Amino acid sequence: MKRFLIGLFSLLIAASAVFVVPTVWFQPWSINHFYARVFITYALRHPELITQLGVLNGVPFGNWRDRLDDYSPAGEDADLKLAEDNLARLHRYDRRKMKPDDQLSYDVMDWFLTDAVKTARFRAYSYPLNQMFGFQSELPDFMLNLQPLKTPRDAESYVRRVAAFGPAVTQTVQRVELREKKGILPPRFVLLEVQDQMEKFIDSPPERNLLYTHFATGTDSIRGLDPAKRDQLRAKLEQEIAEVVVPSYQKMITLVKGQEQRATDDDGVWKLPDGDAFYDAALHRFTTSDMPADTIHALGLREVARLQGQMLPLMNQVRLKGGSFAARLLDMNRNSRFGFPAGDSGRAEILAGYREILADASKRCDSLFDARPKSPLEVKRVPAFKEATAPGAYYSAGALDGSRPGVFYANLRNPAETRRPDMRTLAYHEGIPGHHFQISIAQELKDEPFFRKVIPFTAYAEGWALYAEHLALEKGFHHDAYDSLGAMRAELFRAVRLVVDTGIHRDRWTRQRAIDYMLANTGMDTAEVVTEIERYIVMPGQACAYKVGQLEILQLRERAMNRLGDRFDIKKFHDVVLTHGSLPLTLLDRVVNDWIDRELAASGAARQG
Repeated sequence: MKRFLIGLFSLLIAASAVFVVPTVWFQPWSINHFYARVFITYALRHPELITQLGVLNGVPFGNWRDRLDDYSPAGEDADLKLAEDNLARLHRYDRRKMKPDDQLSYDVMDWFLTDAVKTARFRAYSYPLNQMFGFQSELPDFMLNLQPLKTPRDAESYVRRVAAFGPAVTQTVQRVELREKKGILPPRFVLLEVQDQMEKFIDSPPERNLLYTHFATGTDSIRGLDPAKRDQLRAKLEQEIAEVVVPSYQKMITLVKGQEQRATDDDGVWKLPDGDAFYDAALHRFTTSDMPADTIHALGLREVARLQGQMLPLMNQVRLKGGSFAARLLDMNRNSRFGFPAGDSGRAEILAGYREILADASKRCDSLFDARPKSPLEVKRVPAFKEATAPGAYYSAGALDGSRPGVFYANLRNPAETRRPDMRTLAYHEGIPGHHFQISIAQELKDEPFFRKVIPFTAYAEGWALYAEHLALEKGFHHDAYDSLGAMRAELFRAVRLVVDTGIHRDRWTRQRAIDYMLANTGMDTAEVVTEIERYIVMPGQACAYKVGQLEILQLRERAMNRLGDRFDIKKFHDVVLTHGSLPLTLLDRVVNDWIDRELAASGAARQG
């Protein structure tokens, strides 16, 4: 028996080697093994992604949970080399021999990797330190909102990751300096706002720094953490903040102050070397289309005119006062019945309002969706340290293992900026049936390669969220004319984005001209408009994805309704759009067309039967 078991074990080892060796070092036998390899090799280079996704949390091995990503220029080069190698390996598989579902996975991976390789020359065309999603705010945000604090091991990893801020900052400084050598420098206002963020972050003593207070509160409830060990970790963390975090941030502040003297007030990427080509590449990546900048600009102007025309009768109905279009909407903004009390009482009321809206939306979606996410949705406040330059709201996906729910973050820097007519549409976009449905359903897919659960395509994701807003307005989710006006203004706002993004980066609009255009055409408050315009300046092309994606989904729905007639089922349409994961728009078009053909074929077969 012993000899038999030894032989069986040897056979298993040999069989495993047949799988493992080609999968890890050579060409995997199966394309699904290849997909697993692509994700695993990328994830192991990006330990923060593993934490964000909530995978491998329960495994007892691996030091990935103690490390941060490699932020160095060499790390960027290594990611590019990995993409090039994976694209070459992908093309060795014969797509013609695959089943349709497998061909779709192949095409999704091919689109993603091809875009990464083709645009590699622009990989330094970003601002690592910026007011919206810069390293200086995203890393603390990661520690506060994604780093788990549930076990003693989590607590130890938290402290080790804070200790790793030093190397991460050094690597980021290297990237920033390399970009300046290549002529890539943010506008001056970006640097001023980043400096302000960093100074506020390290302004408090270590024991009052957000990294410390969050840890101190979180470790109070960790089961199995010995009190003496907890106190030791807190003391170590306080030391790391004083000796690593604060000096590192001071280093970045010094860097930024120096760049402020050399920066200009030109805002668009046209100012960068080969900036027009970079912007074309950015539009292609974010819209997953070949629509050129001038076409997008013209589309935006048409949509602005169309939506304003639809809003005017409703504005007359509720008798908004003011001379101009914007002034009348500002009159609605300033109506005291739509505001909230100042301070924390107003913030609490806003959060409660969002929770009520989302609970109501969840019930209303029963008649519109079969596919529903299992992951719960929570509503939280945007962390205070990043409120000043953060958007009005955003969504953070839950963990794949269910250990962390999806979260709708609302910006409550000033309760006066939140107006009741705008809340429903914002909740539908970020939460239900918007990003929470789309992202959570993708994460919970059972029969797709893992990468299909997490791969991002902005036009699909933001297009769906904007479609969700439109769907809610169509289906009567709103309570009154003011809510409907809020929904229509939200869509108008996305149409204006098409105009100002292309205006800034292709037509050389100044920051102020873009601000003035948005103020005149949306009736939004100045502070909110400034935040938005500054966002588009550091994220060229991203704002164009929303309307382009929404219009594509609406066109696909109209096509399905026209071709299927009485057989059209909106639940089935939503299932098709949501249950294939994130897709480039060209592939989404194919998926929906194939579904329409299957429905027609089934209808014909039923009639013949």
